[in-house]
Amino acid sequence: MLARLGPPLAIVLLAGPILFGFFGTLLPALGYLPALGGTEISLAPARMLANEPGIMRSTMTSLAAGLASAAISLAVVALFIAGWSGTRSFARIQHLVSPLLSVPHAAAAFGLAFMIAPSGLLARLVSPGLTGWTRPPDLLIVHDPMGLTMIAGLVVKEIPFLFLMTLAALAQLRVAPTRAIAASLGYGRIAGFIFCLWPPLYRQIRLAVFAVIAFASSVVDVATILGPLTPPTLAVRLVEWMNDPELSMRFLASAGAMLQVAVTGIAILIWIVLERLGAAWRNRFARAGHRFRRDAPARMLGLGLMSLAAGIVIAGLGALAAWSVAGLWPFPDVMPRSVSLKSWAFTLPRIVAPLATTLIVGLIATLIALFLTILCLIREDETGRRGGRGAVWLLYLPLIVPQVAFLFGLQLLFLGGGAKANLPALILAHLIFVMPYVFLSLSDAWRAFDRRFDAVASGLGKTRWRALLRVRLPMLTRAIVTAGAVGFAVSVGQYLPTVLIGAGRLTTVTTEAVALASGGNRRVIGVYAFLQMVLPMAGFLVATAIPALVFRRFRAMRI
Repeated sequence: MLARLGPPLAIVLLAGPILFGFFGTLLPALGYLPALGGTEISLAPARMLANEPGIMRSTMTSLAAGLASAAISLAVVALFIAGWSGTRSFARIQHLVSPLLSVPHAAAAFGLAFMIAPSGLLARLVSPGLTGWTRPPDLLIVHDPMGLTMIAGLVVKEIPFLFLMTLAALAQLRVAPTRAIAASLGYGRIAGFIFCLWPPLYRQIRLAVFAVIAFASSVVDVATILGPLTPPTLAVRLVEWMNDPELSMRFLASAGAMLQVAVTGIAILIWIVLERLGAAWRNRFARAGHRFRRDAPARMLGLGLMSLAAGIVIAGLGALAAWSVAGLWPFPDVMPRSVSLKSWAFTLPRIVAPLATTLIVGLIATLIALFLTILCLIREDETGRRGGRGAVWLLYLPLIVPQVAFLFGLQLLFLGGGAKANLPALILAHLIFVMPYVFLSLSDAWRAFDRRFDAVASGLGKTRWRALLRVRLPMLTRAIVTAGAVGFAVSVGQYLPTVLIGAGRLTTVTTEAVALASGGNRRVIGVYAFLQMVLPMAGFLVATAIPALVFRRFRAMRI
């Protein structure tokens, strides 16, 4: 009976706020918000938006960021997997890249900024010997007008996500036999993969690619840290308008949010067209009999790009750690001349409240998401229908709908209903984004569980629920705690839901770190960003330690 409540409850808690929030954004975009004097449907907000200086450039930057980030990330992942899957190098890179999924986008963006800024580590490594620079060069690298640095920051973070999604899908294909057949017909390693394995593989990760497009085209925290400033991206401008003391700017912000929905939708439509062009191009080469046997340069390129992406994130995190304890560090010194804990001593008293909020909201949202996910999967077993069918596909709405499309409206609904910024509202806002990732992380392991264990338990007289509690859940401990670690990492990285629903009264480590982006104190930024990085990693360490302790006396359950 309880399992039947799982899917409806999940849909109500997730799709409900999205739909209500969307209409709460749409009505002010049409001029209707009685609380602010808007009592009639009007196109005045749309006209205000069209007259905003630089709005077209902001829109095009957001569109380009969504498409370019998805295209580059997917190309790197596909090239690497096509050239190296099944090799030792593949296993090494997999162990290197997989933990990077836990790094929040803002922390990775700060790390990249500390690496490539004019006074960053890369400039220090080559100065003054190779460049002659004794002062930081006057180059606009971070916040460049074209948004190239922002796209780079998105790419290095989306590569681990798409890589892990692709690995999960790859496990469901007959990779080794297909590769052997393609090789026997004279196809190169990459060509055989693209012609034979890529079509069914891409169908399984298509939703993940759409999620990357939606996120990259509407991201706020990475755009604030790395994106252009004159003008900023569309999503950043929307948040500025929404937080403007002039309340009438809410109409403009809502109209802009509808424009953001259109931008994301157009980006996905363009991508679908590119999909068909790419498929036609691939089929043309296949019919022409091209085998591309000499693909060693392409294989090395894939390995190099994947290693570079991982290396950039790791080096950036090292830069954050170094700046958090740096004393005097003038340019062009590669290492600080002194080490000091003054930044930590200065920051720790101020970070206690944001840290507590981060932990409380992340843990509660993750536990609720795990509970709902398990109920949904139990119901899936009972009905025999996979979660991707029926109404449960609504769980994936938060991945493809821009956050600004419904968070603005959700904030207005909370305010209109007299609800103040509090922990339950913030937990609900985080749950909307945590739940899909927890479901994606746990569903494959749950579906792959050997049902014969259930049959044995039933034969021994155990009821279905006792078999679940005493057999299946203990055996899936590793998958469950890993999904929980993923959900906690997603919660830690949430910026826009905390800013809007928290209304400035509830802050987290992420919101405080991004707020410091406009300042110039790298040491304090390093402390906040380092903590933002450490929290998700601590979650994954706990997820590793729990199964090791639980299964320490069971040899077959160890890894």
